[in-house]
Amino acid sequence: MTHPEDTPLSKSAFQKIADINSADMERLEIYVSLLSAWQQRMNLVSTSSLKDIWRRHMLDSTQLKNLILPTDKTILDFGSGAGFPGLVLGIILSVPIHLVESNARKCSFLREVARKTDANVVIHHGRIEALDPFPADVITARALASLDKLLNYAQPFLAENSRCLFLKGLKSDEELTESRKKWKIIVTEAKSLSNASGTILTIEGISRHHV
Repeated sequence: MTHPEDTPLSKSAFQKIADINSADMERLEIYVSLLSAWQQRMNLVSTSSLKDIWRRHMLDSTQLKNLILPTDKTILDFGSGAGFPGLVLGIILSVPIHLVESNARKCSFLREVARKTDANVVIHHGRIEALDPFPADVITARALASLDKLLNYAQPFLAENSRCLFLKGLKSDEELTESRKKWKIIVTEAKSLSNASGTILTIEGISRHHV
């Protein structure tokens, strides 16, 4: 039996599923073109994932837009890497996205894409722990660290109504169980549109258990 994910998602199918307008689609195409060119010089993403880029990276990132509220004014993306999900959101949303990335060469790539797509992003080159904290309405991350570690990173940036949107894989339940030993969290889980084994965790009401 053939699984839908065995066949690469076409550009047009992505646009329909993700509900992307033509202007933003043109900017995402520029992004894809730059990613393919830079990938030949440095390892931005796994080479195999480029064969299904519209599903593995673009749809995976754009699905978060449905979880962004009109009242959200600041979004912070941890460990942006090649820009997923933060830079994609910076292209399709009007909210400023802060991208945090410790790798200088990846930051150069992010700046190039941001410049050529007019993305609404602020790029911070450095480690998350070294960034001066500021209140973020939404914090995002994909394939960066365990949930417990992500919550540690997030804590200095949390305001009263902050939410974390974390893209997680097969170990999602295991990481939730471990994290609940240390953290009080309100969690909403949603199935990923891009990956049958993927989960989007929306986490609110975050505070440490007092020992």
